[in-house]
Amino acid sequence: MRKREGFKEEKSIILPKGILKELNENALINSLMVTDIGYYFKAKNHYRKRKGSFQHILIYCVDGEGWVEIDNKNQIVKKNEYIIISALTPHKYGANNQNPWSIYWIHFTGKKSHIFVNRPNEKIEIDLSENSRFRDRILLFEEIYNNLEMGYSKDNLEYANICLWHMLGSLRYLSQFRKVKEISSSDRVTKSIVYMREHLNKKLSLKILADHVELSVSQYCSLFKKKTSRSPLDYLTHLKIQKACSLLDFSDLKINYIANQVGYSDPFYFTRVFSKIMGKSPKAYRNLKKG
Repeated sequence: MRKREGFKEEKSIILPKGILKELNENALINSLMVTDIGYYFKAKNHYRKRKGSFQHILIYCVDGEGWVEIDNKNQIVKKNEYIIISALTPHKYGANNQNPWSIYWIHFTGKKSHIFVNRPNEKIEIDLSENSRFRDRILLFEEIYNNLEMGYSKDNLEYANICLWHMLGSLRYLSQFRKVKEISSSDRVTKSIVYMREHLNKKLSLKILADHVELSVSQYCSLFKKKTSRSPLDYLTHLKIQKACSLLDFSDLKINYIANQVGYSDPFYFTRVFSKIMGKSPKAYRNLKKG
């Protein structure tokens, strides 16, 4: 039995096509950039088979075990081991039935991404030692994930992808790797974003958002655009679609119910907005293989 999605404590973010286009045009980060990121906990029945991905795929096992098959060679991947499957390489992988793996995974690409594919398609063990810093590496993953989860501002995207350099560097340069996650809510824009995330099922007007941080609408819009390079409502829409993606991935809720959960009373309008941002309909997105 193989499971499509729906593992305990799972999470994932798939960047929209429009955001990926922005990344490709950003000279600071287009050399190495994340396209998909996620975590599966004790992912029993997890299985993937691809003719090849356009991105490189990092699978980092933190518990249990699974397997990866490339060129008819099967490799067992256990706790504190990882593998990077190079782009366009046909592959299969899955969890061990008796002791399913818990994995962090990242799909990444970019003009120089191949440089970070350390020993491609080969399982690598991270030796246990006094200075292994396993937790610090997970914190880097969390840095990437949490910044993307806070939305696609220019600063969030740049910082998340700079953290990707550090995370992949921590694997390639083990002996040199020697640190995180804290979302500050002290400034008004961050406070507003947290408020947006806590009220994604509501219809939030600019006045409601501005009142929450005690600014006029014009002051609020100007400050928000300066800090994130996006208008508040555009930012909110991307957060709503991000949440909808999570519900599509990890629940069997009907699309009209998901639309309502992210503040869209009209499921047809929700589908149009979703399709514009993600490049495919909610139904097509739900059927997309991820991780």
